Amino acid sequence: MQALPILSTLILLLNFTLSAPPSPEQITYDYDTDDTIEGQLFKKHFEDNSKEAQTNQENGLIVVPPGRFKRDDEKAAAEAKDGDVDLPTCLLCVCLSGSVYCEETEIESVPPLPKETAYLYARFNKIKKITEKDFADFPTLRRIDLTGNEIDEIEEKAFDKLLLLDQLSLAENKLRKIPALPTKLTSFNANYNLIKSKGIKANAFKKLTNLAYLYLANNELESVPQNLPESLRILHLQHNNITSITDDTFCRANDTRYVRTKMDEIRMDGNPVILGKYPNSFTCLKVLPSGSYFK
Repeated sequence: MQALPILSTLILLLNFTLSAPPSPEQITYDYDTDDTIEGQLFKKHFEDNSKEAQTNQENGLIVVPPGRFKRDDEKAAAEAKDGDVDLPTCLLCVCLSGSVYCEETEIESVPPLPKETAYLYARFNKIKKITEKDFADFPTLRRIDLTGNEIDEIEEKAFDKLLLLDQLSLAENKLRKIPALPTKLTSFNANYNLIKSKGIKANAFKKLTNLAYLYLANNELESVPQNLPESLRILHLQHNNITSITDDTFCRANDTRYVRTKMDEIRMDGNPVILGKYPNSFTCLKVLPSGSYFK
């Protein structure tokens, strides 16, 4: 008769163990990153913030698996007008210390953000358009990563009020032109789009005096963008349709003493241009561009 109470106790303990939620240590995040500078920064930034996740859980952090909720645009807009935008976004995304991670959540537009957001990662979603209003009220933004969406339109003044923006990634979208960019950018990534040379204004990069990393690989460019800033260190133009370059593309035809001291890498492989035909185009460079030098 004594065996029955013991057996009942064991069954209850077993049920409790199976139904118990996983501990914070069991939750893992696996985000693909690339070897560009912003890809490395994303990985480090997320890992650093994830270390604070356990303590933040007690302070109201809500983490919901991607796809569990779909954004109700009308409801979110109404809540945004009332000033309460933290709840809808942080139900769908992960909010950590001024950072918002909306990875693979299937959102179709930029969500309303917490007021003090500094870092937004909304990669691999279904965002189609960036409007002037999306970031107008978030001057604290320093980094935006919209890699892997379906963006084919960005309103010209969409980034005008982002005076602190440091890194911007629009890689793997459907862009045909580049809008006006914040002047303090150090890294801009538009790899794998549909951008042609006519979609880049002549002075698009001229005023970006802090720009060090420019990624425009796998587009449809017919020429190298004009007026590249002196600050540029890395330039990726591989796999475009560039057919020729001039003495002023990287250097100054009338200044034989001019040297680009900061330029460390230029990639032009995968273009039809034969670089060996333009020896005077590289006299100011410390290293030669990668690409075809002979037919």
